[in-house]
Amino acid sequence: MPTEILVRYGTIPEVARFDAAEIAPIQRGEMVLVNTHRGTQLGEVLDPVRTSLRDPTFGTPVVQETAESLPKVIRRAVEDDLTASRALRVEAEQEFGDWQQRIIDWNLELELIDLEWTFDRKKLILYVLNERGPDCTKLALQAAAAGLGIIEVQPVNADGLVTVPASGGCSSCGAH
Repeated sequence: MPTEILVRYGTIPEVARFDAAEIAPIQRGEMVLVNTHRGTQLGEVLDPVRTSLRDPTFGTPVVQETAESLPKVIRRAVEDDLTASRALRVEAEQEFGDWQQRIIDWNLELELIDLEWTFDRKKLILYVLNERGPDCTKLALQAAAAGLGIIEVQPVNADGLVTVPASGGCSSCGAH
């Protein structure tokens, strides 16, 4: 049975479950590389997932995903990974002012609060104080048109990351 763990990753953190069977046993506080919806990221192990969440005698399972559908931990982080992560953080801090200026130049109503590179440096994530809206899309499109790479604009509010609301089609019945 896979060893499920909770991992916190990202500058504005997200927590997700991962399958760590390939590298078990693993301890709280260890750093691991995980493949997330954003790309490869460095994360911190928070805790193993309690098996009672899957135990059918425990009542209705709280966890809906099957263990087989969980993303896998790529590997434990080594010192070179930690060094590379620090270098990416420094690079992001150096680019912050440039991105603030681009937002002003492109006349967007967004406030940049942070940015980060994914560990594989394939995507730059811009965290903006705003709801998901046209200016977020414009920022991503302007960046692509300027040849600045793959940019993900992630709105943030007082409650954390702003997610895309689930679409229910044209009404509330849930049919598409």
